[in-house]
Amino acid sequence: MGYCIPLFAQTKADDIKSFTLNNGMKFLVAEDNSIPNANMYLFYKVGSRNEHPGITGLSHFFEHMMFNGAKKYGPKMFDQTMEFNGGANNAYTTQNVTVYTDWFPVNAMETIFDLESDRIASLNIDSKMVESERGVVLSERSTGLENSPWNMLSDALNASAFQEHPYHWTVIGYETDIKNWTKEDLEKYFRTYYAPNNCVVVISGNVKVDEVKRMAEKYMAPIPANAPPKSVHLVEPPQTGERRVIIQKEVPSPYLMIGYHTPEATNKDYYSLSILNAVLSSGNSSRLYSELVDKKQLANMVGSDFSESFDPNLFTMYAIAAKGVKEVDIESAIYAEIDKIKKDGITENELQKIKNQKLIEFYAQIETINGKSNNIGTYELFFGDYRKMFDAPAEYSKVSIEDVKRVASQYFNKSNRTVGILKSNVEE
Repeated sequence: MGYCIPLFAQTKADDIKSFTLNNGMKFLVAEDNSIPNANMYLFYKVGSRNEHPGITGLSHFFEHMMFNGAKKYGPKMFDQTMEFNGGANNAYTTQNVTVYTDWFPVNAMETIFDLESDRIASLNIDSKMVESERGVVLSERSTGLENSPWNMLSDALNASAFQEHPYHWTVIGYETDIKNWTKEDLEKYFRTYYAPNNCVVVISGNVKVDEVKRMAEKYMAPIPANAPPKSVHLVEPPQTGERRVIIQKEVPSPYLMIGYHTPEATNKDYYSLSILNAVLSSGNSSRLYSELVDKKQLANMVGSDFSESFDPNLFTMYAIAAKGVKEVDIESAIYAEIDKIKKDGITENELQKIKNQKLIEFYAQIETINGKSNNIGTYELFFGDYRKMFDAPAEYSKVSIEDVKRVASQYFNKSNRTVGILKSNVEE
């Protein structure tokens, strides 16, 4: 069965125009006049992996601080100005990156440039504002742990799976670090990681690259570059035996999470692992869902996750036990499904279905300006070149049944896994 490329797959690698300012800030522009709007995604190469004990949580903290006023636009004015101009914004922080997203009518683009350049050039790290946001983040941290068993379990799993690499700590940071960051810590971190040479800006929508360039030169070019941040040199040593972590919390039924060490996004196995992830948990016909939820009714929910990452990270599987079911029964059932793939591989039908899904997903994403910007930035940062985004369909099509079988056998081993269990009663 061959691929049918949808008609709306009109964006090509050559349609994306790129330029870099003298201060090192890189721009990627996708002109798309299908709607009258545009967006600006600013990808800063900073996440919790760039922190160290003493300043954990700073990347996420700056996501808050960036909305609290700078030289020209004071506290709360960023959002107010954006809304007044018919725009909206958001932001997110991960282990690897911090991303700011702006959506706006195209006639407001100059205002957006003005807003963004103001907070990059002269964010106000005011002591009163710092204390106020510190309180907000501490509250967010405690609420997140109290209300989400998943947060608690995944934090503990990462802390056990990573002994040396900074993926060991959470994105939100340690409570005692949050309480103790100094103004000096904040200023140094901001200068280092919010420098224009540590940022990739992606703009998609009804814009012209010449106009974007003119505004970039006017608003962003005057901001000085900084010395490049130190690279993260810590490498997690190979795991040499299964690790298990048990957490006690009042929950109606046990939660289970299993993490296997897998490689970074640029590794040759990325696409095979991505297909294996979909085989395990994409949709009701996936291996884990059909077996554990549908047939055996062991779990209320089951899933898996494998995402792009700068450094080797975890491929996780997770489940919540059905009423009266022990977590050990779910764990055994997950291993049984993995063993089937290791032994027999997957079917041609499964492989083709996932490849078709991936293709449709890919073109659906780049059909919207939001999907375009997010994907262009993601490929530029995680895969080293936005052009590789356009190679993705071909890379998925190359994956064979043998590749999927091989990566399951290579990475899903007992000595390479960390198991986390969260339940109400922990036996002595």
